Amino acid sequence: MQDTALRAPQLAAWLANTDIGLLELRTPNGTLRLGRQGDDIIELPDEEAEPEILSIRAPSLGVFLQSHPLAAVPLVRIGQRVEAGQTIGLLKIGPLLLPVTTPQAGIVDSIHAADGLAVGYGTPLFDLHPL
Repeated sequence: MQDTALRAPQLAAWLANTDIGLLELRTPNGTLRLGRQGDDIIELPDEEAEPEILSIRAPSLGVFLQSHPLAAVPLVRIGQRVEAGQTIGLLKIGPLLLPVTTPQAGIVDSIHAADGLAVGYGTPLFDLHPL
């Protein structure tokens, strides 16, 4: 980031000659944000990064199940930590049970679909806070 910070005046001069309103340069060492304030180019503070929430959607149409038909316990609960590839729900398509899995490790933030609800492709089922 030090190299980028040293180049900030050069980047500000370049930005002043364009119609770009915001320049954000991300490096492994940090972020440099330059923006317009009137006719001046100033360095902007880093924005607080909001925690990203990953939406897990239905991979197919079907009837959403929170637990296996032969089990009474739901596969996951809100606040539960899950691992990548873990089955967190099921879609029933006729006699077939299609697993709904997590793409990465995280904590279940919310469950959008009620048990037994018919859902379409891409319907949001879960929100996950990635770890």
